[in-house]
Amino acid sequence: MNSLEEHPTVIRVRQRPPAEVGSPANHLLDAAWLRIVAQQAGAEEVGFVGLGRGEIQDQRADILRVFPRAKTLLSFVCRMNRENVRSPARSIANLEFHHAGDEVNEVARRIVTTLEHKGIRAINGGAMGFPMEADRWPNKMWVVSHKPVAVAAGLGRMGIHRNIIHPRFGNFILLGTVILDAPVDEESRPIDYNPCLECKLCVAACPVGAIGSDGQFNFSACYTHNYREFMGGFTDWVGAVADSANAETYRKKVSDAETVSVWQSLSFGANYKAAYCMAVCPAGEDVIRPFLDDRKGYVKDVVRPLQDRDETVYVIAGSDAEAYVGRRFPYKTGFGEQWNREVS
Repeated sequence: MNSLEEHPTVIRVRQRPPAEVGSPANHLLDAAWLRIVAQQAGAEEVGFVGLGRGEIQDQRADILRVFPRAKTLLSFVCRMNRENVRSPARSIANLEFHHAGDEVNEVARRIVTTLEHKGIRAINGGAMGFPMEADRWPNKMWVVSHKPVAVAAGLGRMGIHRNIIHPRFGNFILLGTVILDAPVDEESRPIDYNPCLECKLCVAACPVGAIGSDGQFNFSACYTHNYREFMGGFTDWVGAVADSANAETYRKKVSDAETVSVWQSLSFGANYKAAYCMAVCPAGEDVIRPFLDDRKGYVKDVVRPLQDRDETVYVIAGSDAEAYVGRRFPYKTGFGEQWNREVS
C-alpha cells in the first residue's frame, strides 16, 4: 500500500453516499425528531436552546472549551419517585437520588449514541452530579449548569428553594444536557409563569434556615449541612484524621457513626443530609392535589416527619445557621456536635 487512498477503510468510506458519513454542522436538525430520540432514550420531556441565546451566555466559553463544535443544547428531565424522596429515612431518599441520577446519565449517553449513529456529533454535557472536573476545586467544577439551561428550554422555573420546578412533575426531577454540533429548526422558550406556589413549606422544613421567607438563600448554610459528605466535608474529615494522634483522640473528634457514614459515602456514593426542601414542595400539576385537598394533612404527613427527625445538623460555628438551629430545632443536635462545630 503506497498511499492513504489505497487503504481499505478509506476506499470503503469513499464509496459511501455523503449522507452516510455525517451531516454538515450548519444542517438544521428536526426538533420533532430529536424529541422522539430523547423520549425513546428515557427522557420525560425535552427542550432545545441555541448556544447564542442570551440566557446561557455566561456558560458559552466553558461549553466551547469542551466541545468547540457546539451549536445547540438539548435539555431534558427525568422524574424521581416522590415518596422515596419524602422519606425521613435518608437511605431511602438517597437511593432514589443515586439511581435516578444514574438514569439521567444513561439517558444522555443513549441520546448521544443514537445521534452518533446518524452522523451527528454530540456529547453528554456533564454528569447529572458526579464525576466533575475535580482538578478545578474549589472553583467551578461542572461543565454545564443544567438549571439555567432547563429554564431557557421551557422545562420549568426556579422556585424559592433554588430547585427547578417542572409545571407538571414539580421539583421531583433531575436534569441532563446533551450538546449538539448542529442547530435545530425550532428552539424552545421559557414557560410564561413560575410553578412555585411560594407556600414557604421549604422554608419551614430546612433544618439550617438556608431558605429565607423573603426569598433570600444562604448558600453556606445549605452547603455546610446538606453536602457534608461531599467535597468540603470529606476534606474536613481527612483533616480530623490527620490531626489525631491516635484512635482515642480521633474518636473524641469523630463518632463511630460518622466514620461509618463516611465509609458508606466512599463505598456507595456521597449522600445528601437533607433534601427536605424538595421533599415537601407541593408544586406541579401531578403533585399538588393532596396539598389542595387537605393542607393540614399534607403538613402532618409530609413536613412534620422531616421537621421532627432527630439528626446531626452541621453548621459553621458562630453562623446564622447555628443560631437558627438552636432556636428552631434544639433537638437536632445529634452525636457529633463538637466535631461539627470545630472543623466545619
